[in-house]
Amino acid sequence: MKLLEQIERINRLHELIKHRRTGTPSELANRLNLSTSMVYKLIDELKLRDAPIVYSRQLGSYYYSRSFQMKISIDFKAIVEDESQGF
Repeated sequence: MKLLEQIERINRLHELIKHRRTGTPSELANRLNLSTSMVYKLIDELKLRDAPIVYSRQLGSYYYSRSFQMKISIDFKAIVEDESQGF
């Protein structure tokens, strides 16, 4: 279940950054139910994957410095008996 929670958290973070509504790092940590240090680690990880995330003290929020799209998802599909023959 941790993987699904992490994906949901990252998608939530993306939406907050996209709309410039993260708040301060500690406020963001509360919104994502993480420690502040984990928020910094998550943002650093996304930056390593070319997410143009910057923080504005004036806005009190993280934001994308250029247009950026991100969506992480996992799809589940039940395998019917005929399809499972190939495994």
